[in-house]
Amino acid sequence: MMSRRNLFLATTAAFALAGCSREGDLVLGEGVGVTAVRTVCPAVGIPDYTGDLTTFRTPNSRLASDVDVTATITDVESTCAEDGARIYSVAKFNVNARRTDVSGARTVQLPYYSTVLRGGTSVVSKRVGTVTLSFADGQERTSVPAQAAAYIDRASATLPEDIRERITRKRKPGDPDAAIDPLSDPEVQTAVSRATFELLVGFQLTEAQLGYNATR
Repeated sequence: MMSRRNLFLATTAAFALAGCSREGDLVLGEGVGVTAVRTVCPAVGIPDYTGDLTTFRTPNSRLASDVDVTATITDVESTCAEDGARIYSVAKFNVNARRTDVSGARTVQLPYYSTVLRGGTSVVSKRVGTVTLSFADGQERTSVPAQAAAYIDRASATLPEDIRERITRKRKPGDPDAAIDPLSDPEVQTAVSRATFELLVGFQLTEAQLGYNATR
């Protein structure tokens, strides 16, 4: 499933744009052409094709007239506690759902996953949870909040000091490497990638559901 995602693959995605920085933050400034702050907190997002889920009344049906429930993950927000040896990250989101048959009260349970990804490809951990949606009689739409959380080793998410120095060192006109972006150095790219983590959330889909999302 993760091979279908194309979020956060660029090395520069390790740097979250910010309006201010704090002591200890790695800031890219003069000599690089951008101002950005790198944080040890993971980026949070939804991998491609996993933010929506559609169920059908008839097994193996893909007819629009046979749709039972549709659901979407929205409003993803993150909080992060950076103190200590382990970073605690929480992704909060809403699940908005709609059913086609509004007769009678109904409860629907949908599975979702959360995974920590390192370097854009390596799965560090994965958990599966369930969100419960309740429809009252005659109610077509409903929404429920949910969240996922993960711990990340702070040392693993911290760039080595020599890499930090190579990125942040100010370059003057005339320096041999003045016009070279340090992030283009393969060694720097590898170090940044290894120290980059993501907390991703989405619906736990079957192969058929994933294929439906990818082709609809």
